Amino acid sequence: MEQNQMDQETLSCSICLDLLKDPVTIPCGHNYCMNCIKIHWNEEDRKRIHSCPQCRETFIPRPVLKKNTVLAALVEQLKKTALQAAAADHCYAGPEDVKHKLVEPSKNLQENICSKHDKLLEIFCRTDHKCVCSLCLTEEHKGHDIVSAATERTERQRELEERRGNIQQRIQDREEDVKLLQQEVEAISRSADKTVEDSEKIFTQLIHLLQKRSSDVKQQIRSQQETEVSRVKDVQEKLEQEITELKRKDAELEQLSHTEDHNQFLLNYPSLPALSTPIKFSNLEYLPLGYFEKVTAAVSELRDKLQDILRLSWTNISLMVTEVDVLLSQPGSEPKSRAGFLRYSCEITLDPNTAFPCLGLSEGNRKVTWMNQRQSYSSHSDRFTDWTQVLSRESLTGRCYWEVEEGGNMSGFGYNDKSWVLTCSHSSSSFTHNSIWTSISGPVSSRVGVYLDHRAGLLSFYSVSETMTLLHRVQTKFTRPLLAGFHFHFLPCSHLSAKHQRVKVQPD
Repeated sequence: MEQNQMDQETLSCSICLDLLKDPVTIPCGHNYCMNCIKIHWNEEDRKRIHSCPQCRETFIPRPVLKKNTVLAALVEQLKKTALQAAAADHCYAGPEDVKHKLVEPSKNLQENICSKHDKLLEIFCRTDHKCVCSLCLTEEHKGHDIVSAATERTERQRELEERRGNIQQRIQDREEDVKLLQQEVEAISRSADKTVEDSEKIFTQLIHLLQKRSSDVKQQIRSQQETEVSRVKDVQEKLEQEITELKRKDAELEQLSHTEDHNQFLLNYPSLPALSTPIKFSNLEYLPLGYFEKVTAAVSELRDKLQDILRLSWTNISLMVTEVDVLLSQPGSEPKSRAGFLRYSCEITLDPNTAFPCLGLSEGNRKVTWMNQRQSYSSHSDRFTDWTQVLSRESLTGRCYWEVEEGGNMSGFGYNDKSWVLTCSHSSSSFTHNSIWTSISGPVSSRVGVYLDHRAGLLSFYSVSETMTLLHRVQTKFTRPLLAGFHFHFLPCSHLSAKHQRVKVQPD
């Protein structure tokens, strides 16, 4: 019995204090249940340093766990020995037999003693869900479903660990949700900061533009003022010269008029010069009071128009600001409208390194077209050479939505358990996964929407028109990020007509 007790202590997990289940030995030499040490290290993942719960030795990176088959065999042998000992405990003792069983010291020993028979409560009655002694089995618990308390504890301990595992998994999921929400907060803040910065730049540009226009108007007015004043001053100078000349002649005439000698007066009178033709300004008496009033009126009209534009634009800007709404719907729930799907829109670009040689990419690698000759792609290990298809550059996780507009046939993929494909043509449509083909009834528009909820394992295809029509939905479990793929029905490059088939990933 002492040997069994020592073996049980040696082969017990220091985390759950039970016999090792799927025993593993970590680099420092200590042994644990595989699930126990995994849970312990999962809790340390954030620190990126993993340690031994006993000796505290740390390991970087996280060690790979492998089952210790020798320890597993020893644990199974110990279990068999314990079961045999338990069976022997239930045998009736002979006159010469004296049996003893060692148990761990208990602080509440009296609670483990049967109050009726004064014996150890070492048997569990599953029928009545209570611990009983061996004599109870011959009375009120006779014929009930019974097991040893240790066996029941082992099973309940296993259930407890499963529940703990579920709780810890939920904790991990919720912590991941909190992390995602924190990322959402940071993304909102980054977007808001960038929008404020961009808006300030735009408004500053508008202010500078208005200031430039104000300066231009001022400069034009001053230039026109200078021109017109110069013209007026030229005429004013000529008039002043004419006045001076007329005053001189008037003085001569006045002097001649005072000549008393008649002969002298008559002699000098013919020598007086004739008056020059006067400069005529027939419109001077109708001079306007304000020469630039029309400019003021035009600027006022511009101001009124700008105010109207700003008033309308401000309403639109305010609506755009209030439309910012973080979606907090549960994983697996889908939007109800195209506008709802577009809130998860992601930009898909095609990877030239994967494109079949006869596929041409354009519009920033967002459009793929059949070409009637091979393209000048460089050699690459990721390129499709046997399948007429191309993959996206982006790896897709989280919630994503994109739309595909096709002008020909789409097909391919779907021949393994790692790809899902919707095949569309003008006459029929189908869905394929793992070589299982499913026909899709109903018309399909030329635009197909694809919605992915990676965490929920949800992949949905929609026909996009005035409404969103569900074509097919997949519920599965994705173990890695996905790539969007596009495939054409195979035609040799030399056989393609001028009407190339094309597939375009919409920027929406």
